[in-house]
Amino acid sequence: MLRVEHLRIGQLPPLSFAVADGECLAVEGPSGSGKTRILRAIADLDPVEGHIFIDGSERAEVPATTWRKFSRYVAAEPGWWADTPRETLPTADAVQARIARLISAVGLDQDVLDRPVSLLSTGERQRIALVRALLDEPKVLLLDEPTGALDVASSALVEELIRFQLLAGRCVLIASHDAALVGRLAHARLQLGPLKRSTTGGKRVQP
Repeated sequence: MLRVEHLRIGQLPPLSFAVADGECLAVEGPSGSGKTRILRAIADLDPVEGHIFIDGSERAEVPATTWRKFSRYVAAEPGWWADTPRETLPTADAVQARIARLISAVGLDQDVLDRPVSLLSTGERQRIALVRALLDEPKVLLLDEPTGALDVASSALVEELIRFQLLAGRCVLIASHDAALVGRLAHARLQLGPLKRSTTGGKRVQP
């Protein structure tokens, strides 16, 4: 379980909420409302005040490298530190079959991993970054616009993979402007800014 207590992000009121294993929380609000900052704070990528617990372990009491294996953030435009995607992935033989399965699950061929990152589309980079994030089987998955640059067919594959992560008992947080995606996946919603009427289901959590 993910539990957040009195998290302070910019001008937002203190945030407290919980996400149970196997549940998806949608973080909603207009551009600039703090959606990305919340996801990055949970991943311990930005310094913030407040307490964040994963399965009872508090962020401040866990080494940063360990915490970031518990919680993985996938940006809308992922960062790269090598020329090809394969260079950013583990090289151990034991994980190669898992890489192959996940790459196939998001509708990509293995050869995409050896192409220069600069020649890949935004959607290809997004899907490879999602695969990269899943390799350690994190307890909490933090997704920023996970289908924002994808066509309909690719979006469906990514949505199915996210659904599988929920069935595997992971906590998933999604920041997305895709109301249909949110309606299908979210068990609850964290609304930032003015509350808007919705007909897509899911209880709302106000900060």
